[in-house]
Amino acid sequence: MTDTSLIRLLKILMTIGISLILLGVYLHFSEHVTALGVKGIVISAACVAIGMILSLPTKMYLTFVLMKQEEEHKHRD
Repeated sequence: MTDTSLIRLLKILMTIGISLILLGVYLHFSEHVTALGVKGIVISAACVAIGMILSLPTKMYLTFVLMKQEEEHKHRD
């Protein structure tokens, strides 16, 4: 997998993850989900948790890329 396609995939995963987090927050304050009681809380919490899991790999990858670039920059000097 090339770097370009990997970055595109990670951006898509991060977008889906952030969307799930926002959906979970919306559901948490929704009256329909509140009426479900504990099941509603579990549904909104699951959306937030899955969203965080999906958005985490992109952040880690970008951190590694930036660390690698910084290391290469130090070796050039």
